[in-house]
Amino acid sequence: MTGGEIFVWELIGTAILILLGAGVVANVTLKDSLGNNGGWLLINFGWGFAVFAGASIAAPSGAHLNPAVTLGLAVAEKVEWGQVPIYVAGQMVGAFLGAVLCWLTYKLQFDNHDAPENTLGIFSTGPTVDNKPWNVVTEVIGTFVLVLWILLSPGAKTVDGVLSLGNSALGYAAVAFLVIGIGNSLGGPTGYAINPARDLGPRLAYAVLPIKGKGAANWGYSWVPVVGPLIGGALAGLLAVALV
Repeated sequence: MTGGEIFVWELIGTAILILLGAGVVANVTLKDSLGNNGGWLLINFGWGFAVFAGASIAAPSGAHLNPAVTLGLAVAEKVEWGQVPIYVAGQMVGAFLGAVLCWLTYKLQFDNHDAPENTLGIFSTGPTVDNKPWNVVTEVIGTFVLVLWILLSPGAKTVDGVLSLGNSALGYAAVAFLVIGIGNSLGGPTGYAINPARDLGPRLAYAVLPIKGKGAANWGYSWVPVVGPLIGGALAGLLAVALV
């Protein structure tokens, strides 16, 4: 696959991921939306299905949708290092565009929301307790679980003439289940970015979108959901190399 093809598929898949993921948060957050006050579980399931949709569409490129996943695969020698910047570029552009599409979908609800200064959380993550070193630790752990599962999850294989499908029978739904599980179990402290593009792309979009009365983009925290997931992805890649 050419670099251009990788870029396009990762862009489209990540845009769908963010459109649906940020979309479910907007649905729960904005007062004039039918999903208002739908709760944390609805958000987690929404993000899980967003992963399923985005990954299914981006299957031709391997459906990374996440620089931490790309880094983990490169460390584990499953992706060429020269392709890493192409994957990341597609993911970042796609995340930005997905956030813009989310805003367009909910434009009227944003305009009528009672607290527009508190809408950053629709697009990007933030901690419930602001302690950046520990917030990084939380993001490292969540991302480590995600990337290690991707690297070590059993696929289809034949043993003694018997076909075992492993998790491959579930396709990208298996990853969706994992993301829902991470959100339910590990997402409470920081909102589980577990993906630098998922956080930084929409944060950039929030900073430039004409949302009436919006608050600040909280750039002082923005490095946490970038650095933490990259560390977690790299550690998962190193462990996978050591185990396999």
